Amino acid sequence: MFPEYRDLISRLKNEDAHFARLFEEHNALDHQIIRLEQNPVTSSLDEIDTLKKQKLALKDQLYVLLKKADAEK
Repeated sequence: MFPEYRDLISRLKNEDAHFARLFEEHNALDHQIIRLEQNPVTSSLDEIDTLKKQKLALKDQLYVLLKKADAEK
């Protein structure tokens, strides 16, 4: 996610608790989605779609924080 901001992401994960929490939530959702997609018998497409929308919203928030931090350099 956002390879052009790899260094900034590392710095913000250590310095910004809000950014770190959002980043961890995003990763947790990603792992949950992968698990559900690998076991389609026990998961519903609606559940997966909802999680994907939540993940995308977090990604949008992370991007805003990254752009702001990058502009402040």
